[in-house]
Amino acid sequence: MGEILFLAHRVPFPPNRGDKIRSSNLLKKLAKLAPVHVGCFAESTEDREGAKEVASLAASHCVVNRTKPLVSAGVEAVLSGKPVSLTAFHSSRIENWVRKTISSRPITTIFVFSGQMGQYIPEDFKGRVVIDLCDVDSAKFENYASAGQRVWLNSREGRLLAREEERLAKRADATILISENEADLFCSRLSEPEKVNVQVIGNGIDTDFFDPSLSTPHADLEARSGPHFVFTGQMDYPPNEQAALWAIGSFWADYNAENPDAEIHVVGRNPTRRLQDKDGQGATIWGEVPDVRPFIAAADCVVVPLSIARGVQNKVLEAMAMARPVLLTKQAATGIDAVDGKHWMLCEDRPEAMAARIDALRANPDAAKAMGKAARQFVLDHHNWDAMLAPLEALIDLRHVEARDAA
Repeated sequence: MGEILFLAHRVPFPPNRGDKIRSSNLLKKLAKLAPVHVGCFAESTEDREGAKEVASLAASHCVVNRTKPLVSAGVEAVLSGKPVSLTAFHSSRIENWVRKTISSRPITTIFVFSGQMGQYIPEDFKGRVVIDLCDVDSAKFENYASAGQRVWLNSREGRLLAREEERLAKRADATILISENEADLFCSRLSEPEKVNVQVIGNGIDTDFFDPSLSTPHADLEARSGPHFVFTGQMDYPPNEQAALWAIGSFWADYNAENPDAEIHVVGRNPTRRLQDKDGQGATIWGEVPDVRPFIAAADCVVVPLSIARGVQNKVLEAMAMARPVLLTKQAATGIDAVDGKHWMLCEDRPEAMAARIDALRANPDAAKAMGKAARQFVLDHHNWDAMLAPLEALIDLRHVEARDAA
């Protein structure tokens, strides 16, 4: 029986943000298939605590504290001609651990989670390589540049990452994307798409945890008249910060003029200074909370007005699983094949358009309840983790590698 080397750019536990939710479920699935050796980075005390759960699953592990300042990574990137995304996650300790593990254990498959970790695949490795890019990171940086954000830096990052993504795809036996849209986008950017094997494995959701019957609405929100709009996520992530600021400054400000009791709640760790400055101005910036479910349960509507989005948004799946009405942009809907007006409300990011959809739903509580019920059923049917990860065993294909090596 072969063994698996699993490389991730963050400790997968606790699974409290989008990438860690996905990587933790992948790791748990892989650990059921074969012994797994895990190499990853820790960025916080919480990550280092999460390493204990990695140890309980892994045959061996190497967790390195990521302390390299972004400025140092940037200088290193410019001097080496590499993307900052790679230099920021370069570690000689992980590099040496990978070599040692491959030489001392029967590693037949390397599974790479996120493109930053592809730099650790040894050129002389003869086994199977599977890379989960999740989404097209290079396109994200290009979008930042197009939006006028650090144009030179983001343009460079997008260009160099696109080269690295293609290199990895050609190196891999299989390259995984999170949705058909992302897979199509990825292939359209390749110079030789016929030379890569692109597969789709979508995101799942823990519907037993995100169950509306197990969570009561947050008491503070319940005590106020509302309506309450809730936006969740990692709030130092630029697309989330941008969406939250727009929701407060444009959508809520406009809606509040006609609905003075309306409140918007931004819930998620590490809110930026710009977001913190909005606290108390009709918006509540909650920061990190022990459990996001009471906030979702108390929401009259969960809003996800992202203008830049890659892959599948876990925040959308979580709200749907909690049977709440969700108002979202087309970008936030990517990779989820739900139906507008039945499972959620798709809308342009214009305050008057969003207000009209919300007012229509609030005027018909039965329709709002039906939408929430349909949303949860959709997630139960199409986005549970067992169904999402079913193709993984065939992609790992340990027996195939053994047979090839034996031959």
